Amino acid sequence: METIVYNAKGQEKGKIELPAFFNTEVSKTLLHEITTAYLNNQRAGTHKTKTRGEISFSGAKPWKQKGTGNARAGQKNSPLWRKGGIIFGPQPRDYYTKMSKQKKRLSLNMAFSAQLKNGNVIVVDSVKVEEAKTKKVAELIKNLKLSGKKVIFAISNDATFKIAARNVENVVVENIKNINAYQVLWADKVVTTPEAIESVKEKQTIY
Repeated sequence: METIVYNAKGQEKGKIELPAFFNTEVSKTLLHEITTAYLNNQRAGTHKTKTRGEISFSGAKPWKQKGTGNARAGQKNSPLWRKGGIIFGPQPRDYYTKMSKQKKRLSLNMAFSAQLKNGNVIVVDSVKVEEAKTKKVAELIKNLKLSGKKVIFAISNDATFKIAARNVENVVVENIKNINAYQVLWADKVVTTPEAIESVKEKQTIY
């Protein structure tokens, strides 16, 4: 399977043979599972409401049991009262969802394959910039006709480029060795380089 390689000016430079993981059969079920797990693992789980036992109120009976005409009441921390405890409210919990390494790798292959099939993978010969300036990245995005889109750069580790891109809206730069299926599916366009593809060629082959 071949795809076009562009230069930084958006001009066609040649073609590249893509590795087998770009031709993985896509399972929507697995992609949904891995996406849900990823989002679960981003949750802090620190939500908390107070039960009636945690409300700071006097334990005294508000009024006597009979003779007032009011309904019976035992304490002011009743969930039925304003500022009382919360019934079955959220409590701190861990949302961590474990996924096997094989599922993570397979889902990533599927994500790349789905994006490639939809014409959303762009291979650029190089994304290196001499200075960590936002202008350089903005020019590259304009040349590749990616303005206004959510873009993820799945490249080899490049601290200068990552710093240069951090102020560009809807642009994420991630080391291709650390990228996950959710990030790939989030993007409208996935930009990578031949160098980056080669660096994970063996790692992504699970057959």
